[in-house]
Amino acid sequence: MDGLSRRRMLLASGALGTFGTLGVAAPARARSLWTWAPSGSVAGEGAGLDPEWVWDEEVDRLVAAVIDRGDVPGANAELRKWTRNDQPLPGGLPADLRDFMERARRLPPWADRAKLETAAGFNETRGLYLNLLNGVGGGMLSTAIPREARAVYYSKGGADMEDRVAKTSLLGFAVGDLNAYRPDGDVIVQAVKTRLVHAAVRHLLPRSPGWSRTSGGQTIPISQADMMVTWHSLPTYTMRKLLEWKVPLTPAESAAYLHLWQVTAHLLGIRDEYIPATWDDAEAQSRQVLDPVLAPTREGVELTDVLLRQLAEQTSPGGIDRPLVNALARYLVGDQVADWDGIPREPFWERAIATAWPKLVAFREKLIPLPLVPPLAWTIDEAARQYILFYLTKGRGTHIELPDTNRPG
Repeated sequence: MDGLSRRRMLLASGALGTFGTLGVAAPARARSLWTWAPSGSVAGEGAGLDPEWVWDEEVDRLVAAVIDRGDVPGANAELRKWTRNDQPLPGGLPADLRDFMERARRLPPWADRAKLETAAGFNETRGLYLNLLNGVGGGMLSTAIPREARAVYYSKGGADMEDRVAKTSLLGFAVGDLNAYRPDGDVIVQAVKTRLVHAAVRHLLPRSPGWSRTSGGQTIPISQADMMVTWHSLPTYTMRKLLEWKVPLTPAESAAYLHLWQVTAHLLGIRDEYIPATWDDAEAQSRQVLDPVLAPTREGVELTDVLLRQLAEQTSPGGIDRPLVNALARYLVGDQVADWDGIPREPFWERAIATAWPKLVAFREKLIPLPLVPPLAWTIDEAARQYILFYLTKGRGTHIELPDTNRPG
């Protein structure tokens, strides 16, 4: 609870409501029975197994062995040398780890280079929206996903959220980069490293008393279902907001953006039979796996406070723009999620953003002339730009590495 103000504690307590007090873990909502059909996936077929009980078996066994035999420091030193998609894997990696990574780095046979190039151009022209939604919006959604919030909080990264944000930014920036899947890009690098980290967390987190006490009966974290929940908090959520904001999209851009995230999901270790083939399939799956599990937790409230405080301090020394940051976060995820995250109400800025942002988007898309954009919109625009600068540069100088322990204490 360190770092939470009395006001924040009261907000959190109110958000938890009937789920319990701050001293008692709020249980995650019950997950519905899996009914999504593999015919709606990029594979077009599959066993139809409930992803709640499927993990990433091969890499899980491998990374557990790397940790248990004390190879993590050496492996991390070698992983730092791998920085480009086209770069040979470092020769000093443990042989079994290197063999797996050689296979894991290959694009799926259904990957379409032309679509990936179209997606790169789309990321360039719509970068403001995409980075804002994947960064602030996706971040606020993630802290309202109980399993994700607790996995982050009790793992090693939860003890240093500034570094955790930096590492997360590496993958997010790589996906949105113009060179993402080109030879000189690094999305393959960051996705495969993230897949290894997930395996490490699956091995380590069950040893954490704090996680075990709050896991709601889950014995192994980050199942395929959990990964799809997180996936939907990024591209599916982002596409919903782009449509809500009336951002003009061509069919080719829409399909390419989905394809970018389909290929990334594959590289992260999500089975093809769970990766939606179309946006309609994605929406159907999201309604089953993401929407019902959003809920408040003490850990999520605390992580939200850390994230928004970092953002306010980075974009404005002394954090004087925290009310604007709070209101922007509320606008992106809506009042229900914001209440669960314990984000304070900011009536002035909430009204200002709700009025100005749609006009700002319309102006950017050349749908209305400049005189119709209220002057206050440019303050909001600059706040968004500053956040994106924070988001895109935060990962510079850091590396995605294998953990060998959970959150201290």
